[in-house]
Amino acid sequence: MEDWTLKPARDHGLPFWKRLRSSRREGGLIDACAQFTARQLVRAYMTVWHRVEHDGKGHLPKECPLVMVANHASHLDSVVMASILPWNIRKTMFPLAAGDVFFETPVRTVLAAGIINALPMWRKNMGRHALSDLRTRLIEDRCGYILFPEGKRSPDGALLPFKSGLGMLVAGTGVPVVPCYIRGAFEALNREQVVPRPAKIRIRIGTPLSFAHVGNDREGWQVVVDDVEKAVRALAVP
Repeated sequence: MEDWTLKPARDHGLPFWKRLRSSRREGGLIDACAQFTARQLVRAYMTVWHRVEHDGKGHLPKECPLVMVANHASHLDSVVMASILPWNIRKTMFPLAAGDVFFETPVRTVLAAGIINALPMWRKNMGRHALSDLRTRLIEDRCGYILFPEGKRSPDGALLPFKSGLGMLVAGTGVPVVPCYIRGAFEALNREQVVPRPAKIRIRIGTPLSFAHVGNDREGWQVVVDDVEKAVRALAVP
């Protein structure tokens, strides 16, 4: 039996506001209670207002670590994906969100961090070092990420090319990548809208992909991106 050692939280010592806006943030009891309560309200809203349906939920791994990826055309996307997850997975899942959008003001910061459990990705500082930290956390903490490899919301709902950051996170790790495709979120809340319309939303969940055999280098990253984008595009076919 290994000796037990005390491991400080990744966000230990950070002031409150810096903690909320840090990609090292870890949840606590208050965060968990807030997220569980918000989860019930969000699921009710999604069921009533958007009549959310999902196909392929049986493809989801039973536990973390895992990475869920999907097309991105609406601010509703991460909420839709999180709402279909069982609580044992959801409580350790972090949507990766643009820091300059979701963590720009105190109110947005509290909602994004405390309710959605999002981690901020500061696009101006999103280099290899930041992705390496996320990769380490994914493996060591056995958590999960919800991310959108396009890097931004599609202006017309069409799928944009995927960026290489996804490959830097999972190449050579064996962490399952779950491809998803969201239909209807663009019609419900696109980039030009402020108030969501009652459009029906449907999410298709594909078979998890593994990249344990892929090298953690530029060539390997591209293999990850190409394979995952191909899987997401296949799910888009009606």
